[in-house]
Amino acid sequence: MKKFCLALDLIDDPKLIAEYENHHQNIWPEVRQSILDSGIIDMEIYRFQNRLFMIIEADDSFSFESKNDLDKNNPKVQEWEELMWKFQQQLPNSNAGEKWRLMDRIFTL
Repeated sequence: MKKFCLALDLIDDPKLIAEYENHHQNIWPEVRQSILDSGIIDMEIYRFQNRLFMIIEADDSFSFESKNDLDKNNPKVQEWEELMWKFQQQLPNSNAGEKWRLMDRIFTL
């Protein structure tokens, strides 16, 4: 089992944040299936103000490269990602078009 933690910021607008959360209460079935097909077993997103924190648990077959390839070839996932850009903003020092940023684990108990 693999675990990944990622961060991303939302545009700091309460109305947009509420809309973003509403979309995530009922994600599109094609998006859900794409997540599962990539080897992701569990995914959670937490929010503090406009900062998002995602935890992914995946099987050993999962890789971000293969997930990106699957997403590029899925029109509904591309439509979802385009819609989500309405709410999201890049973290400082991100490359152009880079959304979720992988975080480094610095402590474990």
